[in-house]
Amino acid sequence: MTVKVGDRLPEGKLSESVEFDAACPLPPKEVNVADAVKGKKIAIFGLPGAYTPTCSAKHVPSYLENRDQLMAKGVSEIWCVAANDGFVMAAWGRDQKATGKIRFLGDGSAVWTKALGLELDLTARGMGMRMNRFSMLVDDGVVKSLNIEGPGKFEVSDGATMLKQL
Repeated sequence: MTVKVGDRLPEGKLSESVEFDAACPLPPKEVNVADAVKGKKIAIFGLPGAYTPTCSAKHVPSYLENRDQLMAKGVSEIWCVAANDGFVMAAWGRDQKATGKIRFLGDGSAVWTKALGLELDLTARGMGMRMNRFSMLVDDGVVKSLNIEGPGKFEVSDGATMLKQL
């Protein structure tokens, strides 16, 4: 069953790396979702994968472009989540010049993705189980708004839409 407005986010653990050696992210640390959202207003956007065309060219840039306005309206943090590992998410965040502005969190085995009911099976395209494209506003662990994209779409989960919903 898909998460909906008014629901508490499901329990889960994501991975995050924020430190790098000369070339690579250092081993990711576990992020307990329930602890990380406690007492905060967080804009979360999920997407099929790091380094994929729409995700890199449109989705992440839309949150970077609207970051200051989102924060001015009370958003504590912005999370980008995908069914990739924490190493890949960290490298992608750095390549997107978003380190320290957006948290890039990995759900490598898509366990939290499935708990949200937002899995997207791209096995036929050689990508395995991924996360459907979406955005949500979460306040102290409760979903306040939710925007789920249709197949192949990028119309309602961007940063500007999230800003209008605040």
